Amino acid sequence: MRRRDFVAALGGAMAWPVAAQQAGRLPTIGFLGADPALFAPWTAAFVTRLRELGWIDGRTIAIEYRWSEGRTERYAEIAAEFVSQKVDVIVTVGSAVPTVRQATTTIPIVFAVAIDPVRSGLVSSLAQPGGNVTGLSLQAANLAGKRLEVLRELIPQLRRLAIIFNGGNGQTVLEMNDTQDAARELKLDVALLEIRSMQEIAPAFENLSSQPDALYVVVDQLIVTNYNRILTFALSARLPMVYSTRDFVRSGGLMSYGPSYVDLFRRAGDYVHRILQGTKPSNMPVEQPTRFELVLNLTTARALGLRVSEQFLLRVDEVIE
Repeated sequence: MRRRDFVAALGGAMAWPVAAQQAGRLPTIGFLGADPALFAPWTAAFVTRLRELGWIDGRTIAIEYRWSEGRTERYAEIAAEFVSQKVDVIVTVGSAVPTVRQATTTIPIVFAVAIDPVRSGLVSSLAQPGGNVTGLSLQAANLAGKRLEVLRELIPQLRRLAIIFNGGNGQTVLEMNDTQDAARELKLDVALLEIRSMQEIAPAFENLSSQPDALYVVVDQLIVTNYNRILTFALSARLPMVYSTRDFVRSGGLMSYGPSYVDLFRRAGDYVHRILQGTKPSNMPVEQPTRFELVLNLTTARALGLRVSEQFLLRVDEVIE
């Protein structure tokens, strides 16, 4: 082991309670995500940050990964497994927190991303979360409205917007409502594509009564798991798609505006570090994003026949070709 890694590992291990060290047990993190391949860049950022802080998987900590594969009914099963394993902290996303919290009120829970943790009831307030839950919020004033404003700037003829969302997830319903309100302020007609399972994706697109000008994607684990399916339907219908995260733009979606999920999962590593050092989640304020990025897939824009002005390109933080 390199000296730098040894010193970092020693620092992490020394922070762990003496009794646990004497028992020969590594502190254990239960990580609940949707799909290992799609979560790969986010998981890597989380693990890298832990390593920087001295927590190395298999040496100073153990990470137990579990994947829901977009099936929300798996949340309870996985949460029960983590409780039986007596993990020391659970890391997941906001949509899974209500189910995980039903399984335990004592094991700390860190959400790496949550659409609106206060309105959805995950925490009492951002400053004082209360209970055993804390983490990182995607919440920002009028974020949905800003996405639509940028989308209309790119597509001046935008008149009709479709919104695809998981109707079984209270957080995505909140974002859908915010997006619908913002669309009405822009005098856009709205068509809702509500899904609750993979089987409902095709009928949602087939039941559109008329052709929308664009598709707003409310991201959650169901959407993440079925992203390629949704992308195929949207591109077949020549629908420009806007997201909250750049990851889908890299795969062929048109545009995203929002915080970096890689950065949020990285920052989740800091929360876990502090919890393993003894800080209670109730004393760790929920962080809000401070930096937002506009990402455009220029290849997709050209394939859709969209003209992208030089002025618009100057506003874009990353252009994918």
